[in-house]
Amino acid sequence: QVQLVESGVGLVQAGGSLRLSCAASGSSDSIAAMGWYRQAPGKQRGLVASITSGGSTNYADSVKGRFTISRDNAKNTVYLQMNSLKPDDTAVYYCNVRFSVVAYWGQGTQVTVSS
Repeated sequence: QVQLVESGVGLVQAGGSLRLSCAASGSSDSIAAMGWYRQAPGKQRGLVASITSGGSTNYADSVKGRFTISRDNAKNTVYLQMNSLKPDDTAVYYCNVRFSVVAYWGQGTQVTVSS
């Protein structure tokens, strides 16, 4: 059974930094892509950043230049380094791991940025 374990729950002041991580386990299938999505109250879940197995990255316009996604293929772990955080970044952040056929979601991590 595939498990995604997220860490990095945080309350941070505007301008601060936070790092999220998500470790995947329980599958012998190779991981095609990993990413982070977020959902703020009253809004739809949307892509924050993604990274393929080859290292190609994609970012939402709102986080470009502030957030960096990376992965450790040996550990099946994806990271999201968030700098210069803004109150608008407040949301529940979800890890997403896509294997060759199926994608899985993490349980969600609350990130709150105070002004």
